[in-house]
Amino acid sequence: MRIPRIFSKQPLASQQDVELDELASRHLVKVLRLNVGHPLVLFDGSGGEYAAELIETGKRARARTAEYRAEDRQSLLALTLAIGISRGDRFDWVIQKATELGVTTIQPLFTERCEVKLSGERLQKKLGHWRQIAISACEQCERNRVPAIAEPLKLTQYLQRVSSEDAAQVKLVLHHRTELDLRQWQAERGTPQSALLLVGPEGGLSQGEIDAALAQDFMPLRLGPRVMRTETAPIAALSVLQFQWGDL
Repeated sequence: MRIPRIFSKQPLASQQDVELDELASRHLVKVLRLNVGHPLVLFDGSGGEYAAELIETGKRARARTAEYRAEDRQSLLALTLAIGISRGDRFDWVIQKATELGVTTIQPLFTERCEVKLSGERLQKKLGHWRQIAISACEQCERNRVPAIAEPLKLTQYLQRVSSEDAAQVKLVLHHRTELDLRQWQAERGTPQSALLLVGPEGGLSQGEIDAALAQDFMPLRLGPRVMRTETAPIAALSVLQFQWGDL
């Protein structure tokens, strides 16, 4: 059996007894049916991981850490995915796969064609749900740093914010009607250390939104001649960016 990897919200150190949360405890004890002494890997999101073993089962299981391993597995390319919130489980799927592909930050956006309405307690509950998806994806894919899931913003607010950020960052907006592809861009600009990818929800971004992004120094980017769905386009684009400039 593969050694289970568990995220800990509390900072970790070697030779430390750690009480696991109810979700992790239920998975280890009820689903996997592990016994005391079974090996685990614990990580707290700061980079690196700890060998550990299960020392107590129950509603709140406990583990004891052993040696620290400086395994980061973080891409050299800092990737931000800014994406319109989509309906149903599509957005959950994007968060999971983007985490597996090494994205650093995910910025959910409310756009003109976004049909999802979130506010107040419902928004906070959804944000917690998305963050748990990212944690679970890190546990599965062996990442030791959990990507940040930012508070959702209106696209207009976000564009104003990124206009003052790192000028050296590559800012790309998916736009299937442009002629510019990544090979042309790289031939002109070289290899960046960070990239921001802007993607719309179902139906894509409106022309006005694309124009607003271009006014903030985003470059239009297409992914071939076909129009991809909102859950396909960001994963395809992130894969290409990691292949060109990251660690794939």
